Amino acid sequence: MKLKLDENGHVVVADGKPVFVYDDGKELPFDAPGTVATITRLNGENKGHREAKERAEAALKTFEGITDPAAALKALETVGNLDLKKLVDAGKVEEVKAQAKQAFDEQLKALQEAHKPVAAERDSLRNQLHGEKLGNAFSRSKYIADHLAVPVDMIQAAFGSGFKVEDNAIVGYQGGNKIFSRVKPGDVAGFDEALEIMVDAYPFKDNILKGTTGSGGGAGGGNKSGAGTITRAQLEAWATSDPAKAQSEMARVREGKATLVD
Repeated sequence: MKLKLDENGHVVVADGKPVFVYDDGKELPFDAPGTVATITRLNGENKGHREAKERAEAALKTFEGITDPAAALKALETVGNLDLKKLVDAGKVEEVKAQAKQAFDEQLKALQEAHKPVAAERDSLRNQLHGEKLGNAFSRSKYIADHLAVPVDMIQAAFGSGFKVEDNAIVGYQGGNKIFSRVKPGDVAGFDEALEIMVDAYPFKDNILKGTTGSGGGAGGGNKSGAGTITRAQLEAWATSDPAKAQSEMARVREGKATLVD
C-alpha cells in the first residue's frame, strides 16, 4: 500500500488520519495510534505466553528422571493398594474399587440424564439469540442499504453462513479465517466492513451492487420481462409469498443465469 497524495504532493488526510491506497485500489485512513495500541497489546500477550511456558518448563523439571510414566503410575497404584490392605483384605481390594466405580458411574449417568433437558433448552435459547442478533445486523446494515440492490433476506441467505457470534460479538469468516479490519489493523472487522469484503470477493457482485445491476452485454438487452431478467420488486414479493422461489431465483442471479434489475 502507499500514501495518497493530492495534486500538490501533500498527504491526503481523513478524520485526522493519513489515507493509504491498498493494492486493490481501496482508500482507507490509517489509524496509527490504534495500531500502536494493538501492537502493545499483542506484545503483552506474547510476554504472558512466554512466562507461562517458562513456568511449565520449571514444573516439568520435577519429573526429570522418569523415563516410563506408565510404570510410575502403576507403582503409585501399587502403593495405594498397600495402604488399602490395612483396611480391607488384599483379595477384596479390586472388588471394592469396582463397586465404588460402578456407584460413581451410576450417579454420574443420573446427573447427566437430569441435565440433558436443561442443556437442550440452553442451547436452543443461545441459537435463537444468535440468530436474532445476526438478523438484526443484516436488517440494520448501512452498507446493505447504501450499496446493495438485493432484499436483505436474500443477502443474509447468501452471506449469513460466513458470520458467527463469538463472545456476544458478530465475527466474519472467509476461507475459514477471521476477517480482520483494514481501517483498524490488528482488530477483527466490524459487521459492515466484513460484509463488504465478502461482497468484493463474490464472483457475481455486479449482479447485487446498486448502479451495476442490469448493465453490460449479458443484462438481457433491456427486456425486463424476459426469462433471464428478474426485477427487485419481484424478488421482494417472492420473499414474502414464496421464499423458496425467491431463493431459487437469487441462486440463478448468483450463477449468472439471470440478471437483477431495478
